[in-house]
Amino acid sequence: MASAISVISSSILLSSSSPSLYHIPISNSLSSMSTCLSPKPFTHTITRNPKTLICKAAAEYKFPDPIPEFADAETEKFRDHLLKKLPKKKDVYGDSIEEIVGICTEILNDFLHAEYGGPGTLLVVPFIDMADTINDRGLPGGPQAARAAVKWAQSHIDNDWKEWNSGKKK
Repeated sequence: MASAISVISSSILLSSSSPSLYHIPISNSLSSMSTCLSPKPFTHTITRNPKTLICKAAAEYKFPDPIPEFADAETEKFRDHLLKKLPKKKDVYGDSIEEIVGICTEILNDFLHAEYGGPGTLLVVPFIDMADTINDRGLPGGPQAARAAVKWAQSHIDNDWKEWNSGKKK
């Protein structure tokens, strides 16, 4: 029996334990594969039969459109969280807490309104933008604020989306 050896070469995953089965990601897009906080790339499955070669594409899943009411409610919860969390580290943020919270809140709000379509669509990009914007404006604590933001987002946004769409809107 062959051992399970996996080789990843750019966008192809080959498994030697199953030599007739190959998984090839549909999307080679860097943004959809490496910047998603919960990556689950779609795949093609190719099975090799001695007499035929069969290629089946996995069904493409269309994420729902963003929900403005959800985005507004989630942005408010996020803002409240940062206003409670960041003042605990006044030595890091100084007197810039309100401005930093404003930057982070605006960026998350824009992302939730324009791109977030439920679990699987929470990207890293808005949090990188938060750190970059804070740093570009010469404010202290960009990386720390972005980390606090992403940590909260990972713990809350997908779960809140599921709850929102289950009929238990907050």
